[in-house]
Amino acid sequence: MFNTDQKRAFVAVLLSGLVLFGWQYYFAPKTPVATTAPVTTTSTATDIAAQPTTTSGDTATMAAGTKTAETAPTTLTSFTLKNGQYEFTIQNDLTVTDMKNPNSVFDFKSLSDSKSPLKLQVVTDYGPMDLFFQLEQQGPNKVVGSNQNYGVNFEAYIKDNGRVHFAMNSAKAYKYRLIFDAKAKKLDNGQIRHFTVFTKDIKTIEVSDDKEVDGNVNWIGTDFNYHLFALVFSKETPARYKTTEAGQMYVEIPNASKEFAGDLVFTKKNYDELIALGDNLHLSVDFGFFAILAVPTLRALQFVYKFIPNYGIAIILVTILIRLITFPLQYKSFKSMKKMQVIQPELTKIKEKYKDEPQKMQKETMDLFKKAGANPLSGCLPLLLQMPFFFAIYKVLYSSVELVGAPFYGWIHDLSIHDPFYILPVLMAAAMFAQQKMTPTTTMDPTQAKIMMFMPIIFAFIMKSLPAGLVLYILVSTVVGVLQQMIVYKMAD
Repeated sequence: MFNTDQKRAFVAVLLSGLVLFGWQYYFAPKTPVATTAPVTTTSTATDIAAQPTTTSGDTATMAAGTKTAETAPTTLTSFTLKNGQYEFTIQNDLTVTDMKNPNSVFDFKSLSDSKSPLKLQVVTDYGPMDLFFQLEQQGPNKVVGSNQNYGVNFEAYIKDNGRVHFAMNSAKAYKYRLIFDAKAKKLDNGQIRHFTVFTKDIKTIEVSDDKEVDGNVNWIGTDFNYHLFALVFSKETPARYKTTEAGQMYVEIPNASKEFAGDLVFTKKNYDELIALGDNLHLSVDFGFFAILAVPTLRALQFVYKFIPNYGIAIILVTILIRLITFPLQYKSFKSMKKMQVIQPELTKIKEKYKDEPQKMQKETMDLFKKAGANPLSGCLPLLLQMPFFFAIYKVLYSSVELVGAPFYGWIHDLSIHDPFYILPVLMAAAMFAQQKMTPTTTMDPTQAKIMMFMPIIFAFIMKSLPAGLVLYILVSTVVGVLQQMIVYKMAD
């Protein structure tokens, strides 16, 4: 049954309908219906429409749906520019759909797995809009055009270094919005698709993370599998960027301007080529905290590769070089470890003799260490010395594009992905086990010693999915360390 309010609403709607129907039927002027030919809209139409942008869920205001202009839609058309081997494809709604760079290993679309990796929008009185432009290609390497409804002009061309310059200008100051679109993905080699923003430093946001940040942005883009697609602003630009769980990054330019320009870059993340492109794009190669060691390590690998074009051999030779450089620091440690082995029978006797007197046992043990010139912590020193180099070369081998598609020998066809047969991790575990057997464990209780015996297996399990180049480094470093230790032990006899 209807309640009182529902009855009133129903009566009001009924009466309104009767009034409108009666007016149309009895009083409205009768006008003949004109017969017109159908209108065909082409890509050169000057009336511009805006398509609504959809977002998933109730996101923030900056990621709200795009308003739609009340004009007839136009045909979507693509334009492809060429400069040598560089190519750039854009639609007349300012959606970037494809780019080609001769140095890339993977194609542009695989970078984001999206049909529209980037869209440029104008913020009009209706809100952010997908404007259709009347574009015209002037030769193979330039496209120009305008949106007459809003008085916005657009041009784009490819520079000789592959950067695509675009510029928009208008008599009226407008705000602009960029939409990067990508799908969340993680590869077997650990590479995760993410958005990268460079302000005063590098910020990475995993695709599908929900974040919102303000800041002055130099460049911003999509980063995945050793490749980068970035929009470089013509100058440091205040911006608000928000990422959504659906994989979009909305970049709002809050300050209205009559001009908006920048460069688009799609490239393999070769460190030297990124430096040549400028604007600190090389910082997209994340060398981490130990960059001061990582960059020289990369240079050493590149130097060896010039003479021996195999990055596997380069890794081996650079690893041996690092071991030789750190050997003087490890020498005293190895000698101390040998002394620990020599006094081990005496330590066993002390433990048996004073097993019920812990304080006496500790005193006698320390006196023995002092008399023999041995250091119980000596076994830790080689590991500590190797840690900065380990993290540095880890970052180099994990982040540098040089290893992408680089074969070694035999079953290793790509040093940037894991060993398909896990032979290197097994060899690494065996080498670590040999090194562990040579390291005195006099200060460990039996339980700790047993746990340490399993460490090579645990470490191999962790490393099995990491790049083969990194496992090769640890294997060679461990083997060289064992040989150095054996030489010192023999000299000490």
